[in-house]
Amino acid sequence: MKYNKIILAGGNGYLGQVFAEYYHNLATEIIILSRKPAASQGNITTLVWNGVDEGEWSKSLDGADLLINLCGKNVNCRYTAKNKAEIIASRVNPTILLGKVIAKLQNPPELWINITSATIYRHAEDRPQDEETGEIGYGFSIDVCRQWEQTFFETSTPQIRKIALRMGIVLGSRDGAFPRLLNLVKFGLGGKQGDGQQYVSWVHEQDAAKCTEWLLQHKELSGVINCTAPEAVKNTTFMKLIRNAYGVPFGLPSPAWLLEMGAVVIGTETELILKSRWVAPKRLVDSGYSFIFPRAEHAIKDIISIAN
Repeated sequence: MKYNKIILAGGNGYLGQVFAEYYHNLATEIIILSRKPAASQGNITTLVWNGVDEGEWSKSLDGADLLINLCGKNVNCRYTAKNKAEIIASRVNPTILLGKVIAKLQNPPELWINITSATIYRHAEDRPQDEETGEIGYGFSIDVCRQWEQTFFETSTPQIRKIALRMGIVLGSRDGAFPRLLNLVKFGLGGKQGDGQQYVSWVHEQDAAKCTEWLLQHKELSGVINCTAPEAVKNTTFMKLIRNAYGVPFGLPSPAWLLEMGAVVIGTETELILKSRWVAPKRLVDSGYSFIFPRAEHAIKDIISIAN
């Protein structure tokens, strides 16, 4: 095994499963910190925590190679006052807790990665937003990212390297955004959303996992890093690529007014669909990282081939 121990805080969700599978044959032990107990699966063990209080789980971080924090309430909801408070607390509180525990360890993890969001950048249709020249946006979702990253970097853990990994939309067949978009295509509703000119910054789930190992190996990297494929595409193109890959010749478009009505009905926000996220992974590319799926067309074909 290449690694001793990998810790996935809040790793019982979709992306946590992707990471656990990736490291399954690379690490002696994988520990998932979850609010719900789960049976062990080979070298994957789940320890119960509440994301607020220290406990027996705290000892598991000692001697770990890598800690990845994936905690956070799903933002796919209406931004009511209650949901806003829960969204922020579910990200900030576990980050504070992990920092307190790490500060007490004799052998803290070599690297701590917080999975944050590429949505922190402004609505961009004019140029890509990278780590050096990107401009931070405004609004609630951006405020969440600001508070989250500020808490992360202000946590006093001088012994370890820290990276805020600003993740784009993760594409996979099991969960996340892609199965929902594919369902729209299947029912003839896979046309452009809004005017279709908003950019989609995405990353294949295999690259989302692989790049964390790259960051672990490259000790010169720290701070903010974008995790998106180098090819962002416009929504109208993205939906067309899904239709072509699935073999559906047409898709009804969804104008902005219809999306707003639908968002109210299903309990979400249109910002998640209509905001233009044009994000570039400059630091990953400059460090020599080679994407498994740099192009959206190939990533979509791969996912659909697995889903069918």
